[in-house]
Amino acid sequence: MLEGSRLLLPGLWLLASVSCLLGDAAGYRRKVTLQSIPGSNSSSANLLHVRAVGRNNTLHYVWSSIGAPTVLLLYTRSESSALRVNWTKLLSASPAGAIWVEPPGSVVYSTAVVFTKVFEYNGANVSALSKGQEEPFYPPYDLAGFSWQSVNHTVNQTALTAKFQGVDTSDPGGAFHNGTISFQVTAYEQGGRDGPLPRLLHTANSSKVEFIMDNVAPRGNSSRFMLEVVTVEEKGGHKRLQSVRSIDDEYTPTIFEMAQLVSEPRNDSIGPSFFQWKTTAYGSREASRENAIRCRYHPLQTANWTLPGPSIAHAYFGEGLGRSHHIAAINISFGGEDGEVYAEKGYLSWSALLGFGTPPKDAFSPLVMAIVVVALGTPVVLLLAGSLVVLFARRKRHSQYEPIN
Repeated sequence: MLEGSRLLLPGLWLLASVSCLLGDAAGYRRKVTLQSIPGSNSSSANLLHVRAVGRNNTLHYVWSSIGAPTVLLLYTRSESSALRVNWTKLLSASPAGAIWVEPPGSVVYSTAVVFTKVFEYNGANVSALSKGQEEPFYPPYDLAGFSWQSVNHTVNQTALTAKFQGVDTSDPGGAFHNGTISFQVTAYEQGGRDGPLPRLLHTANSSKVEFIMDNVAPRGNSSRFMLEVVTVEEKGGHKRLQSVRSIDDEYTPTIFEMAQLVSEPRNDSIGPSFFQWKTTAYGSREASRENAIRCRYHPLQTANWTLPGPSIAHAYFGEGLGRSHHIAAINISFGGEDGEVYAEKGYLSWSALLGFGTPPKDAFSPLVMAIVVVALGTPVVLLLAGSLVVLFARRKRHSQYEPIN
């Protein structure tokens, strides 16, 4: 049994080493502040600034519902870099240059994610959708035309969260009579894993956004919904769509895929950045396996794309984004055969991470690794125990042998 214990030691050592590595990753901290930026008399002119200071660098996340809901991610090589806003210019018809960072030249990487539209289509005719046909679609909800409540009332500086909540002001069918669409933002000081499903693994270099549809009335008996996401990358860089598979099922049962948009920046940029999500949504405020909704994503569209306006991306990057930056779009749809969950509950939530650096990757959890070690080690222990029994029996028989004269 002693030999069996020795054979188990490498597995236990590996388990301890991985746990230490995970602990070190989670131990890196940033000093994070989250606050709405005042300066406009309009309650719907929302501008939220997440400032995350690290060692010799700062990450700025600028979230806004001015125009289409947008987040800017700005990485600077300075612990003292500061965000500046010209509100008069920002709310004008030509907002280019209204948002900048001081000191000049401190930003070494920048990108943006824009949530432009929510599509609704007839899920009873999914085959038409897969062929690219437009017949099953209802008129889309243009998020740039929504009316948004003041984010200032939802800022929680202790939990580092805030919520943008809006309604469609041009709602002829009454779908938003009691319904809302929200984007809830969460910032992180260090790495870890979210408590609620889908239990995303995050780093200190990332923030989370949760897209929520609450009580928006479907326009059909088999309605499904789809969110259009547009990304802006610096000239010379581009986004790449990746699918990451996992066999670890402890944190998000039955979900084995992580999808992510990873930037491939130009040669002189330090990048990368990532936009990452698990392929699941949920049909209840209390997310559970029972109300999971399958999440699909469609091929990344990169040809002839221009950024629809308005949004704060124009305020930072300037006009003519289609010529000076790389723009890509992806559609993320919620529900197939399980799409009736929304019709029953009237609720849908989907979470994604936006961050800088290498995207977090799920490894085998300590529990799964312990199970693997035990599963692999037990047969070895039994084999060794059997061998020792056989050897002992042979020695005993040998000791009782008496030669014949």
